[in-house]
Amino acid sequence: MAATKSAMRKPVFTKIDQLRPGTNGHNLTVKVVSSKMVVQKGRSDAPQLRNMKIAECVVGDETGTIVFTARNDQVNLMKPGTTVILRNAKIDMFKGSMRLVVDKWGRVEVTEPASFTVKEDNNLSLVEYELVNVVEE
Repeated sequence: MAATKSAMRKPVFTKIDQLRPGTNGHNLTVKVVSSKMVVQKGRSDAPQLRNMKIAECVVGDETGTIVFTARNDQVNLMKPGTTVILRNAKIDMFKGSMRLVVDKWGRVEVTEPASFTVKEDNNLSLVEYELVNVVEE
C-alpha cells in the first residue's frame, strides 16, 4: 500500500503580507511578539468538562504582523520571543479585521529561533474590511 500512496508534497510557506480575508491552507514561520489571555473558562468541580483558554497573540515575520487567536493547548506554546511554525492556518474575520487561526486540521509547532526581525509597523489586523454584496443584473 505504501508504494501506491502518492508522495507527500512539500509545504509552501507564505509571508504575512500575502494573507487575504477568507483564505486558508497557509503555512507560516512566525515569531510571537506578544500574548494576552482573553478567555479562561473551566470549572474545578467538574474536571471532565474541558477547560477553555483563548489568547490573542501578535505574531509576525519580516513583512508584517497579524493577530493570531490561540486556543487551549496552543496558548502554552505562544510565549513572546518564541518562533513557531503554523501549518494549515486560515484567516477568520472578527469585527471586520483579519485574525489568523489554526483549527483542528492544522498544527502549531515550536521551532528553533528564526534569524529575521519582525516588521511591527505593518499590522494586517488593524486593516478594517467591509463585506460588499455585488448584485449582477
